[in-house]
Amino acid sequence: MSKETINIYTDGSSRGNPGPGGYGIIMEHIESGYLKEFSQGFRKTTNNRMELMAVVEALNKIKKENAKVTIYTDSKYVSDSVEKKWVFGWQKNNFKKKKNIDLWIKFLKVYEKHSIKFIWIKGHNNHPQNEKCDKLAVAASKTNNPTIDAAYEQEQKNLL
Repeated sequence: MSKETINIYTDGSSRGNPGPGGYGIIMEHIESGYLKEFSQGFRKTTNNRMELMAVVEALNKIKKENAKVTIYTDSKYVSDSVEKKWVFGWQKNNFKKKKNIDLWIKFLKVYEKHSIKFIWIKGHNNHPQNEKCDKLAVAASKTNNPTIDAAYEQEQKNLL
């Protein structure tokens, strides 16, 4: 049985850092041609957090394990952290002095379920899916009913 092949395009946005934010996702199932878009807005967050959350949320939407997944992102923070294997060192050090620990832990749990490769693409460079994800993320950041990113907001309270 061959692996399912899935392309994922993601982008995150925040208006202010921190500020209102959102993410946009496009998922493309290669064998069936299935294409789906997702987005969500948050009351207070950061750009890096939204970039990472988009990836985690997209991976969690894959129903079967052992998929061959290619993630296209304009986030060096996310792509380099994985492709250069930094996140695995952070994990060994219990994420000491790292941000977005809750999301990196969620990422690592789903990462091991698939064969995942990241491809960095330059943002705002007329890449059709990246441009669409950017529009989704920005629109989500402007929602009138934003989600509360409880983990982020609690982390910020703990820093005070």
